[in-house]
Amino acid sequence: MELNSTLLLEVALDLANSITNEDRFDRLLSSIRKAINCDAVVLLIHQGEQLKPLAIQGLAADTLGRRFNLSDHPRLSLICAGTQPVRFASDSPLPDPYDGLLLAKEGDLPVHSCMGLPLYSDNQLMGVVTLDSLSPEAFSEIPERTLQLITALSAATLKTAIQLSGLEQRAQQAHDLVQELTNEALTRDGGELIGNSPSMLALKSDIQLVSGSDYTVLILGKTGVGKELVARTLHQRSNRGTQPLVHVNCASIPETLAESELFGHGKGAFSGAEKERAGKFQLADGGTIFLDEIGELPLSVQSKLLRVLQSGEIQPVGKDQVSTVNVRVLAATNRDLAQEVKTGRFRADLYHRLSVYPIKVPELKERGNDVLLLAGYFLEVTARKLGIRQLKIPNDVQQALLAYSWPGNVRELEHVISRASLKATRSTNQHDIISLNTADLDFERALLPKEIHVQPTPQSSLCGNAEPLSGSAEPQNLKTMTEAFQANMISRALAGCQGNWTLAAKQLNMDRANLARLARRLGVQVHKSIKNETF
Repeated sequence: MELNSTLLLEVALDLANSITNEDRFDRLLSSIRKAINCDAVVLLIHQGEQLKPLAIQGLAADTLGRRFNLSDHPRLSLICAGTQPVRFASDSPLPDPYDGLLLAKEGDLPVHSCMGLPLYSDNQLMGVVTLDSLSPEAFSEIPERTLQLITALSAATLKTAIQLSGLEQRAQQAHDLVQELTNEALTRDGGELIGNSPSMLALKSDIQLVSGSDYTVLILGKTGVGKELVARTLHQRSNRGTQPLVHVNCASIPETLAESELFGHGKGAFSGAEKERAGKFQLADGGTIFLDEIGELPLSVQSKLLRVLQSGEIQPVGKDQVSTVNVRVLAATNRDLAQEVKTGRFRADLYHRLSVYPIKVPELKERGNDVLLLAGYFLEVTARKLGIRQLKIPNDVQQALLAYSWPGNVRELEHVISRASLKATRSTNQHDIISLNTADLDFERALLPKEIHVQPTPQSSLCGNAEPLSGSAEPQNLKTMTEAFQANMISRALAGCQGNWTLAAKQLNMDRANLARLARRLGVQVHKSIKNETF
């Protein structure tokens, strides 16, 4: 049909009344469907060698979570390579990126119509609009003028959204190093905050607000929610984005080496220090340091860290001179640090210094339909890794994913999708559209709670209700009683800490290695078993 002036005016007014980008994009797609009859229409933004869906109509909800690599999708690659609308022949042999995802059709797409509109601004490709129709030759009679107007309208809408979101500045960064860092941040470990739930929108708002400052940020959240991803996003969007981001896992540093690891050491500072070595804070000078699992940092090092936060001064081990660094500190923990302060396991002054701007990362069970968006992302990544044409999740699997409590959060979802995808390929061809089923999800094997059984020595049973020596029926050997008491104390500490040796050592005020050796001598062992819980 010819796009008349009345419809064009309605579209313009409709877009002018849009408040958010999401609303603006949805109205744009609705307007396109008014002008061109189609079964599915998608607006995608161009990011490097990928296309990211911004809005969809007529496709499965998980499509929004997918990221389409141009090298894997020849139709999308051809659209991006051109400057004019691209109409594919109804019998085109090229695979359709939305095969199996159209709501109007189950299974493989039959002979159908497909068209793409590349969206340019200042000779730079911003994105594309794709249209699909189950009717062959549905787009062959559309006047060029109509396509030109729709393309111009779509390009203007996308450009406005990019400008409002500040994405244009990132897209035009010319320096090779900046581009490399940006791409790395976006691709490492699923380096993108995917989700539109209220809790995720609140998180993104917090990140947007604090990223431009040099405030110290304390990132809180359960294991597997993506705290490291939040830290990388904060660094990437900060004024230090072109400078180093140094990641330190505080839980993996031995207590005796923690100070040297963070602040460096001089030659001969201790046995094995054969040469001078810079610490993590020196490496991060001018940039950001991310202290992951900050709650595991030994008390003896916490005071040194407080000095850096207060004055920026560090003193390497074995050296007299003090140097100054300019480092932004991001910290993360899955512990309740306020409670740790009350129990004396964390310094109150350090806690207050770290929590200048606390950010809580929501658990996956609090994020509603974000589960499907993330599932779509992991499906696309898994399909690429396994060389599969297309992976999809039918309605019953979607409902199962939404109903599950996800104790392991996003990390568990990634593992469930990866495992289920591999299982689903057993009886199918890699060139088929493969649908996951609920049996493939196998939730009961995914990060289930562990029962901790601490096996003490036989003597430790003497200690729970020890009688005074004077009242003993038989004389007791002091060495036996002492070892029994030690074994009992170690067993209780391990049981109370869910088998965590590091926490048990702190509770008993011992070095972890010494505790492990003593427990081994006393015959105390930790047995972990999987508890089979029903879904």
